[in-house]
Amino acid sequence: MDVLRMSSLKGRDLLSLAGLSSEEFHGLLDSGLQLKRGWKAGVRPDLLRHKTLAMIFEKQSLRTRSTFDIAMAQLGGHSVLLSQNYIGWGVRETIRDVAHNLERWVEGIMARTYGHATLTELAEHADVPVINALSDLSHPCQLLADYMTLRETFGDLRGLKLTFVGDGNNVCNSHIEAATHAGVELTIACPEGFDPDAAVLERARERGGRVTIERDPRAAAEGADALYTDVWISMGMEEEAEARRIAFAGYTITPEWFDALSPRGVFMHDLPAHYGEECSEDAVYHPRSVVFDQAENRLHAHKAVLVQLLADLPED
Repeated sequence: MDVLRMSSLKGRDLLSLAGLSSEEFHGLLDSGLQLKRGWKAGVRPDLLRHKTLAMIFEKQSLRTRSTFDIAMAQLGGHSVLLSQNYIGWGVRETIRDVAHNLERWVEGIMARTYGHATLTELAEHADVPVINALSDLSHPCQLLADYMTLRETFGDLRGLKLTFVGDGNNVCNSHIEAATHAGVELTIACPEGFDPDAAVLERARERGGRVTIERDPRAAAEGADALYTDVWISMGMEEEAEARRIAFAGYTITPEWFDALSPRGVFMHDLPAHYGEECSEDAVYHPRSVVFDQAENRLHAHKAVLVQLLADLPED
């Protein structure tokens, strides 16, 4: 099937992976992998020619900023970078007013925000697709890149065992949603008080997701096909830093942990890494690490999202 044909996502928002059907989730992975193969083979369609993406950042960014910008350029489109210093929403003007201005100029809005409510308000008022490039609740585009990486590494996703070690944060919440779509068995190792969002977890289990919470991180890593971690102290949590370091004592992943994985097991991290906290530097640069494959796939996953939401593709 040609996955670069008009899908049910055309014109829609992407605020979380829970808002997708499993077919749509896999369709985005298929599109990303096809676009990546095509780019490396010299196939470079200008599917977003004359289209513009507004990119709004409340938080610092390397991968998200670079890959959305590059994705638009490689697809023949254009991006406009807007920081909170430029737009001052909530201070200089309302989110509603920002949305009604941008919808007159651009074909899509990508936003990286602190609060998820900011994204939902933006999507409520903007008459163009809004893409969640990170909020305090979820990080859907990261997980699309991660599951592209798992597909490249293992082929079939169904039945894989993935262990997430660390804070039950936005990345963890999106792991729950992605694993449910993909049929992946997910174990989350976190201390008491750092569980993922209860509503996200309940919704996934209602949909048949196989998600287990484990308090012993080393036990959780046993037999995993993929061992994943993320920072303990996200942007905006700096005041909690010392308390979190104490709570996560014993959760620092080093190459010694890899002996417990399945024979084909890999190490994953969405970056940036805080070496000496959630992992060691030699874990990221270990032969069993696919961390920089994940980073590379951010570009192609973002292309897939942009094409499926914004491009004028042929009808099925």
